[in-house]
Amino acid sequence: MSKGKIGVTTENIFPVIKKFLYSDHEIFLREIVANAVDATQKLKALASSGDFKGEYGDLTIDISVDPVANTLTIKDHGIGMTEDEVKKDINQIAFSSAGEFLEKYKDQTNLIGHFGLGFYSTFMVSKKVEIDTLSWQPDFEAVKWECDGTPEYKMSKGTRTERGTTVTLYLDDDLKEFSDKNRISGLLGKYCRFMPVPIRFGKVQEWKDNKMVDTDKDNIINNVNPLWMRKPTELKDDDYLNFYHDLFPAAEDPLFWIHLNVDYPFHLTGILYFPKIKDRVDILRNKIQLYCNQMYVTDQVENIVPEFLTLLHGVIDSPDIPLNVSRSYLQGDQNVKKISTYITKKVADRLEDIANNQKDEYEKKWDNLKIFIEYGMLTDEKFCERAMKFALFKNSEGKYFKYDDYRKAIEAAQTNKDKKVVYLYCSDAVEQYQQVETAKDKGYDVLVFDTQLDAHFVNLLETKIADSSFIRVDSDVIDKLIAKDDIAKPEMDEEKKKTLNAVMQTILPKDAKFTVDVENLGEKSAPIVLTQSEFMRRYRDMSSLGGGMNFMGDMPASYNIVINAENPVMAAVLGDEAKIAPDNKQLCQCIDLALLANNMLKGKALADFIKRSEELMK
Repeated sequence: MSKGKIGVTTENIFPVIKKFLYSDHEIFLREIVANAVDATQKLKALASSGDFKGEYGDLTIDISVDPVANTLTIKDHGIGMTEDEVKKDINQIAFSSAGEFLEKYKDQTNLIGHFGLGFYSTFMVSKKVEIDTLSWQPDFEAVKWECDGTPEYKMSKGTRTERGTTVTLYLDDDLKEFSDKNRISGLLGKYCRFMPVPIRFGKVQEWKDNKMVDTDKDNIINNVNPLWMRKPTELKDDDYLNFYHDLFPAAEDPLFWIHLNVDYPFHLTGILYFPKIKDRVDILRNKIQLYCNQMYVTDQVENIVPEFLTLLHGVIDSPDIPLNVSRSYLQGDQNVKKISTYITKKVADRLEDIANNQKDEYEKKWDNLKIFIEYGMLTDEKFCERAMKFALFKNSEGKYFKYDDYRKAIEAAQTNKDKKVVYLYCSDAVEQYQQVETAKDKGYDVLVFDTQLDAHFVNLLETKIADSSFIRVDSDVIDKLIAKDDIAKPEMDEEKKKTLNAVMQTILPKDAKFTVDVENLGEKSAPIVLTQSEFMRRYRDMSSLGGGMNFMGDMPASYNIVINAENPVMAAVLGDEAKIAPDNKQLCQCIDLALLANNMLKGKALADFIKRSEELMK
């Protein structure tokens, strides 16, 4: 037996500190299993190069726990180590052979991971660690190494008789959870379910005689050839759907998916799914799992994919993303930027292809896609440029239009060619039903913008669509929304106007500001119409989305009250100056109807309205 001190110096401990200051101790399992996978992959690389000419045998990695002894054991059949390699690769921490091996066998090691130094993460959970290893090279004896977490170690003759390495962790007394079978099974499912070498964790169990018992079948916990590593040409829709539900068991079927596969100028594979997101933006974030050579790393991918793509679900696998460094480094890394740009392009390509070649299917899925595409257009300029070609408008009748096609249609319908083209829209087709129907009766089309992003989105569209103006259908009377040259104003002397305005201000609620106007809106139109300008409404809506910021300060809400001089009821009131009074029941009733239509009649005012309505019916 020999003893010594691990070669930890100021120079060589730094990379280890940088790699393994993990916030969660459970990560050690990923690291130590990854080392076993790495050793197995190296054996395959040696065989490919002709250096190893023996039989592989069973390459399955075995993991076992002993709750009584409080131990966890990982056993592989990879390349193993000689005594000199143990001294170099284990004792001198920072001088791992991973770099040398990569250089020598770079043509065969495209699946080797970044986690060669992960062995020392085991000391986060262990009071002692033992290694028993036998090299693949002939004429070498097995070597045993043990260390209690101090710089001192012991080396002696090992007991292994077959190629590979056994690592035994004697867990800390307060970390018995890591010798619990269910706990380790859960962690293996999280971190190792797609690693490229079979991993066995005991036997498959079944319920028998009122208890769970082992069967004769090995419990292989991972899929060594996951869907994203296979060729799209050999896959069917059911394969993609089954894989999606394997990843997200409770989710509805996705809308569609993108299979990523690129070798240059970086390596990237993966599958991204478009979920049915609707309005549940925050709930569905962080559903993209990041892998490195089939090893799970994280589902926090904000610095690797554009923000709007975090609404997608699926898997990204790349060995070219630096995984154990700071977020600021990720944000500045050129490979990460290239990957982000590539994914954005592939998403845009896929959406444009479906919009052009599967029009009916695309329109059916639009209501679920709308928030995702709007979010992308608002936050990513390059995606916005592409999306202008495949984004859709939806109108109040449920019909869909590409932007350019819709522009041509409304340009033809609006006769005043010197003004901006006006796009009428509603935010709630039910709540604004009356205004929508009035616009349709006048021959105008009304779009539906009913998501929480639309208050910002209409601003974006006005900058992207030349000479356009987006106006909500209830922001003014219809004849004012679409500019015309032949609007006839009703005649009324100034004194009557002053009287009318004073009386209206007396009757109207005091917690808001009202501007009174008189217009000819037609006999069939409402007697009084309440509107709020597009400017005021947008600022109010943006304030509600601004994280509590009040863009309008203490300014009271401002509304327009439009009296329809052609409505028979209001024509009678306006024709008799004596009826323009605060106690005129018809005038009060018409005002309350306008307030009620805008959900502004509450409390005592609503009770008075109901009582007055009963009296008028008598």
